Amino acid sequence: MATRKKSSKKKKKAKKVASAAAKKRARKAVTRKTKRAGKTKKTGKAAKKPAAKKAAKKSAGKSGKKAKAGTAVRPRKAKKAAPPAAPKPPAKKKPKQKSAPVPKPVPVAKPEPSRGKLFYITTAISYPNGQPHIGHAYEAIATDTLARFQRLDGKDVFFLTGTDEHGQKMVQTAAAEGMTASALADRNAARFREMDEVLNVSFDRFIRTTEPAHYRSVQEVWRRMQENGDIYIDAYSGWYSVRDEAYYADEETTVGEDNVRRGPQGSPVEWVEEKSYFFRLSAYQDRLLELYESQPDFIGPDSRRNEVISFVRGGLKDLSISRTTFDWGVPVPGDPEHVMYVWVDALTNYITGVGFPDESDPRWRYWPADVHIIGKDIIRFHAVYWPAFLMSAGVPVQKRVYAHGFLFNRGEKMSKSVGNVVDPFNLAKQYGVDQMRYFFLREVPFGQDGNYSHEAIVARINAELANDLGNLAQRSLSMISKQLEGRLPEPGEFSDSDKAILAQADAMIGLSRTAMATQQIHQWLNAVWAVVAEANRYFAGEAPWALAKTDPARQKTVLYVTAEVVRQIAILALPVMPASADKLLDSLGVPADERNFAALGGAKRIMPGTVLPAPVGVFPRYVEPKEPEAGPA
Repeated sequence: MATRKKSSKKKKKAKKVASAAAKKRARKAVTRKTKRAGKTKKTGKAAKKPAAKKAAKKSAGKSGKKAKAGTAVRPRKAKKAAPPAAPKPPAKKKPKQKSAPVPKPVPVAKPEPSRGKLFYITTAISYPNGQPHIGHAYEAIATDTLARFQRLDGKDVFFLTGTDEHGQKMVQTAAAEGMTASALADRNAARFREMDEVLNVSFDRFIRTTEPAHYRSVQEVWRRMQENGDIYIDAYSGWYSVRDEAYYADEETTVGEDNVRRGPQGSPVEWVEEKSYFFRLSAYQDRLLELYESQPDFIGPDSRRNEVISFVRGGLKDLSISRTTFDWGVPVPGDPEHVMYVWVDALTNYITGVGFPDESDPRWRYWPADVHIIGKDIIRFHAVYWPAFLMSAGVPVQKRVYAHGFLFNRGEKMSKSVGNVVDPFNLAKQYGVDQMRYFFLREVPFGQDGNYSHEAIVARINAELANDLGNLAQRSLSMISKQLEGRLPEPGEFSDSDKAILAQADAMIGLSRTAMATQQIHQWLNAVWAVVAEANRYFAGEAPWALAKTDPARQKTVLYVTAEVVRQIAILALPVMPASADKLLDSLGVPADERNFAALGGAKRIMPGTVLPAPVGVFPRYVEPKEPEAGPA
């Protein structure tokens, strides 16, 4: 019994020892765990141990190096790597602006419901270092025609044009003429505006980049881009074209047989080295490609779209956007030693013109622009640089850029040295404003290069205006005037031939809208002049002069149908030949409030019983002026 009691006591003692040991091990384990978690006072002491201190120092060193590298290459990298929950510095936060280079959804320039029927269209602004030539006139006429078409189709249109007056070329030209750049700009800008007025260009605003309002606008865009981290200062060295106001990479230049290096447009380039501000264009490559993919109609025509996409996919380099070698330009905010590179300055005119940066301005409702009409030689600036600037500044991107081709005089590019530069004032005086407008828009497929000559202009004027449309209108209206006492007749029942020509006339507006939705001016005019040709065949086939004796009732129907077809043709001709088409509609007695596209397509017909004025010829034939006879010897 005694032995059993001793054994039991030993067992109990052993259990107590084991239990105590187990508790001690558990406490140690908990202590180690809390040390690692840094939750006890012992943890604070542990942090002071050499190994922990070394690890912490090593970790901090890595972090510091990473932030420094990000700052050197691209200041906003540190923000990109920061945890999502980390607060952004309030100083860099600005409403409607991006504060980091992380790609964000591209602003989609689609009309909001509140835009209604707004339509905003622009020309490129002309460089007034010289007098306007036919190339300037062609762009102004085409853009005006597009604007007028949309107005007649019920749109609230804003049409902007003007002059781009800063840059090195202006300084050089002014110096050569012994005047200041400001005086040169005033003189030549007035001439460009006069050209628009002579050619009946219906602009709503003629902007000049020397306006104080434009200075405010451009400097605000600069500040926004700078605050977004997209502007930095560095040194520039490379090839620069004064004529193009463009920088070119070495591979974009070639040396000709005359040992002169030229850029892709054929203009001489010079080597430039100077301190410059740069725009981080390279940061926008993916976003631009995304824009082109999400908006396939952003660039037109397709040949220009392919050209731009290829250029961007080839890689974008940061863009020099300031100069210090001259001071004729918009000063860089906070650094007046620099003036802005002309393309930042010039492109911003499109938003200056509608009130930017005052977004409470009534005109701001027109932005984003529905289409910028430009020459193909500046497509890169409008389809690459401009949307990138807008993205950086937090402004919605324009909807479309459309590039037209060049005009060639008998196959030759216009050049002062060749002596074939044509003065648009002389051209309008020689052939007539509307005849000149019609010729260029009918002759040249819009978006392609085109030729013109005196013979080609005369052929279009005499065949298509004087003979086809003018003669048809004059013969039919003269018949109404002489045989029906100048009163538009009441038609009888329509025959199959009547219905056919009316249906073709009614279809014009649909075909025209489809063509003009993508700026295919020539296709619209093709559709209209196909009806002109068919109306002449109808008139000749029905022979209303003979019906006057054999079937007077049928004659009235034919004359009514012809008048209705001519009415629809005249309304559709208003955008391209506003003065002449208005005269034709006057002869038809069409009220002013019915001279729009809502009155086309069979929606309305010309009113029978209307008393018409005596018809007058609208499209005279072009007759070669007689050479002055030689005087006596």
